[in-house]
Amino acid sequence: MGRNTRKRRTPLATKVIAGAAALAIGGGGLVWANFYASAHEENGGHNATKSGGTQVATINCPDVGQKLTRVPRKARWGVARELARLDRQITDAYTRLAETRQAQAGDASYVDNAILAPLKDKRAATLDRIGININRAGGQAPRDLGRFARCQGVPAEQPGGGQGDGQDDGQNNGGGQNDGGQDNGGAQDGGQNGGGQDNGGQAGNGPVADDFIRIEDVPPNSRNLPNGLAANGDGGSTGSFTTECGTNENALRNSDNVIAAPGVSNGAQHQHDYVGNQANNAFASDEDLANGETSCQNQGDRSTYFWPVLRIQDGTQDIDQGQPGGGQDGNVGKIVAPTDVELKFVGNRTSDVVAMPRALRIITGDAKSFTNGLNNANTAWSCTGFEDRQVTDKYPICPEGSGVVRTTNFQSCWDGQNTDSANHRTHMDFVEADGTCSNGFQAVPQLQVRLVYDNIPAPQIENGQVVNPFALDSFPEQLHKPITDHNDFINFFDEDLMNEMVECINSGRDCQ
Repeated sequence: MGRNTRKRRTPLATKVIAGAAALAIGGGGLVWANFYASAHEENGGHNATKSGGTQVATINCPDVGQKLTRVPRKARWGVARELARLDRQITDAYTRLAETRQAQAGDASYVDNAILAPLKDKRAATLDRIGININRAGGQAPRDLGRFARCQGVPAEQPGGGQGDGQDDGQNNGGGQNDGGQDNGGAQDGGQNGGGQDNGGQAGNGPVADDFIRIEDVPPNSRNLPNGLAANGDGGSTGSFTTECGTNENALRNSDNVIAAPGVSNGAQHQHDYVGNQANNAFASDEDLANGETSCQNQGDRSTYFWPVLRIQDGTQDIDQGQPGGGQDGNVGKIVAPTDVELKFVGNRTSDVVAMPRALRIITGDAKSFTNGLNNANTAWSCTGFEDRQVTDKYPICPEGSGVVRTTNFQSCWDGQNTDSANHRTHMDFVEADGTCSNGFQAVPQLQVRLVYDNIPAPQIENGQVVNPFALDSFPEQLHKPITDHNDFINFFDEDLMNEMVECINSGRDCQ
């Protein structure tokens, strides 16, 4: 789901890098515009729409959740269930796509007629129910929701395919999300390393060799410092507050998402690691979370912090091999927990911060960035000892003795009224380039999450194939692309501890 896109901002760089699809919607149809655009070519370039006879790697559908910025509170649970149904329909269509390669090879119209047309009909019925939910609750559904029913087959052959130079942020990319152009194969139970499958990976839905880059090949200083770390402007709040909540030693995981899909079991279709609040599942109410146990050392922090798990695709399986969110949804391999989790709240370069409200929900990054486009991509991948080299559209291959690092810096401008919004984005925003909050928003402490994995062997690239890759859990059709990384937070600091955090940050102290 998309964040507030009034202006395109990111705390990681002045421009988001290339490597995923930029989707243009017009006239009720979809066009794949500039699939591998460089950072300075945001909306132009190659039209990658292909004929029905071209081998299709995955499926792209409009992310309806991004469009729904006004949903009455009484309708939100019902709408969330229907949005989750749309996601499940895409998953089922992708599964059928992967299982019918032989039929597709003999019939150029097979994908359109046997997969995309039925998918459009199912989506149209679900979109109609979304409109009914909104209207019955006293809202006004967007006109012609049905225009979002049509989906597009994404071809395996995409422009690009090498590392480009001269990007605006000084980073090698270009062609970052190439599906490899390999012969397409279906899902492979228990196999590994691509094996000639178009989409690669142990389950036939990624990753591929081009999703990886040696960290030594990433230029230094390839990202601007996160805005909170440079909080030393006039009138800024320069302190920090660190909370220690462990590394998920309890192995608390599920494939729910209580923010984006409340009341929907397996609403995420991929597993999350949880630290902090231990009551987090799709059916948890605010009161359940407020009264839940916490893994945080300071028991006044009952907030919930969660992100998609990483897996090593070495041919092994984990305990969720045949379960929703696991093998049933194309997430295979051995789950690895982070060896270090750093949760830090920092200030604003230009002003004091105000307290976060109880139950404030923030989603950063986008689990569907591969098909949605880059506007919400917001994670940096790196390696210990090389953290001045960061990438968003590649997984890093770290040298011996260096661990994989995922860094995420959350939106830190709050609208001052809402703890959530219909699309879970518009109540929060990133700061402007000068560090200020726009449109009357207020600065709140910025959450920065740093995850370190010292337990991931470096993948090997051999003959254009990746051996023993690691990858994020993802929606199946997102092909486990690194660009889809995301992070979630719900604030349940008690009032006294939140006030202590604010006072500490505003006074320039470092506390925990």
